[in-house]
Order: sequence, then structure tokens, then C-alpha cells
Amino acid sequence: MSDTQSSVAESTPLTPLQALGASLVDQSGGRASSYAVAHEELTLFTTAEQVVELLRLLRDGSEGRFVQLTELTCVDRPEREARFELVYQLISYVKNVRLRVKLSVCEDQPVPSVTPVYPCANWLEREVFDMFGVYFTDHPDLRRILTDYGFHGHPLRKDFPMTGYVEVRWDEELKRVVYEPVKLTQEYRAFDFLSPWEGAEQVLPGDEKAKPAPASAAKS
Repeated sequence: MSDTQSSVAESTPLTPLQALGASLVDQSGGRASSYAVAHEELTLFTTAEQVVELLRLLRDGSEGRFVQLTELTCVDRPEREARFELVYQLISYVKNVRLRVKLSVCEDQPVPSVTPVYPCANWLEREVFDMFGVYFTDHPDLRRILTDYGFHGHPLRKDFPMTGYVEVRWDEELKRVVYEPVKLTQEYRAFDFLSPWEGAEQVLPGDEKAKPAPASAAKS
């Protein structure tokens, strides 16, 4: 970069979201490693070890006052070593701005529960545990919330089979619900592998106007 380009870049003023992101990172005391602004949305990046203290600072600090956790979700990226990306969605009524906090963890890495900071995270963390298998330490009641207690696996993982591992049915003899391995019954299915175009005489519009070839041309 030339000196002229460098001076232009340094003189470019920060947008309000960029200024807020830089200020939050500076005030985090290392709890937030960096920030990014994309599509007019601000994101802070942290680690599992720092997330509780960072969220507490964002909630109670004078800069922002992000007093409400509106959502907690997870993204599965199995091609990465740190497979799961947790996304915390916060809102500040003082700044009238939304904020994302992201962190990445490995499949077997536990994450501290943020319920001491935001009690509403109770059910949100249970849903992430149920759907993705991310374990939250110090959670007051970490158990499945959407699937049954005997459910095997975590349905929103990218490697979870579409048919699942077990199927549920009512057993009339046992008078209870039973779980069985998934069976794809084929006896009542008719598979016809013939193409619908095979053996069919296709007549396209305009073919009736075509003149038959002369007999002499056909013999030759």
C-alpha cells in the first residue's frame, strides 16, 4: 500500500457500528478477541472460557447495556476441527442496536452455561444440547426439550441420517410405545426402472406435414 493509500485508509472515519465494536473490544479486557460488521450487523468473537464474563460485561457495562438475550443457536460445520459455532443474539434498548457474540467449540468441548447472566438461556441451551449435542456445564436442568427422553442422536447435526436411528410405534400387545431400529419395508413398493419414453412412438407437432421420402431415394 502506498503512502497516499495508507493516509486515505487512516482518515476514513469509522461507522457507528464499527466504533461501537472497537469500543466494546477495548473495554472487554481481552474477553472479546475481535469484532466484525457485515450487512449492518455487529459481531463480537470470543471463546468458551470467556463467554460468561463477556456477556456479563455487555449486560452491565455502560457501553451498550445489552440487557436481553433474544436467541441462542448453533451452526454445525463438520469440516472444521472446532465443529460447532454458537451464536448469542443480544439487544440493547439504550443503543437501539443488536449484537451477535460468536464462539467455536469442538464436538466434545463443554461450554459454560450463561443462565447466571441471562436466565432465559435455560431453554435455549437445552434446545442446542438436544439438537446438536453441545454440553453446557453448570446448567440447572440440562435435558432434552424437543425430542423424547429415549431419543438417540442429535437431529440438526449434518451427519444425522434423514430417517433417524429408531422408529416409534404403539404396541397393542404390550400396551405401550416401543422403539425399534428403522426398517424400510419394501414389500409394498413397486419399482419400475423402465423409462417412460422407451417403446413409445413420439409424434411432435409438425411431423404430419413432413413429406415421405421418394421410393427411389429409399432404395438407394
